[in-house]
Amino acid sequence: MFRGQSVQGRRSGARSGMGALVLAGAMAVGGAGCNNALEGGLTGGGLGALTGMAIGSAFGHMGTGAAIGAAAGALGGVIIGDQNQRRANGQ
Repeated sequence: MFRGQSVQGRRSGARSGMGALVLAGAMAVGGAGCNNALEGGLTGGGLGALTGMAIGSAFGHMGTGAAIGAAAGALGGVIIGDQNQRRANGQ
């Protein structure tokens, strides 16, 4: 057990991390058949959440890391997806 953290606190952190993982998976699966900007945002958000969970868990803040990673990944994915879509349309 970590200093200053109860068993209850560790369990709730694990639940929020699992919720973020389920949300990331749903976002990645739900984006099939959408335009490139949306697909990029969903994929980036899912991958960002997973990466954020991995980094955040190393510091004891898996849920926070997942949220920050999802936001950053979604933003990056939308930008890259939009640029790919514009390039494909010849704009």
